[in-house]
Amino acid sequence: MPLTLQQMMEDANAVVERISVDQAQKLREEGALLLDIRDAPELSANGRVMGSHHIPRGMLEFRADPASPFHDGEMKMDRVILLHCASGGRAALASKLLKDMGYQAVYNTGGLADWAAAGAAIEEPVDRGM
Repeated sequence: MPLTLQQMMEDANAVVERISVDQAQKLREEGALLLDIRDAPELSANGRVMGSHHIPRGMLEFRADPASPFHDGEMKMDRVILLHCASGGRAALASKLLKDMGYQAVYNTGGLADWAAAGAAIEEPVDRGM
């Protein structure tokens, strides 16, 4: 039977803890990486959490694998990784992927709106659109 999105989400949510922005902020103070996995046009249109690191979801495997020529040095297997997207769905799937790749401390922190609602500093969008 083909794998459905619903099953993938259930699997991801079963192995990846979703934490609050407050919990994530404490982990950031201890050196955790806040990873924004939205696409570049979303960052341009909606802004980003101040100090977040950007790797689009479509490049995550390439940036996360230390053996890849595209590896991102901020991605370290022993570092706590906090993911967010627009609403938390992609962050859940991407978090599970990182766990599957061997990252141990990976958390879903929801979406950009969760961060804004919690009072996190948001960098203004590059292009607010029309």
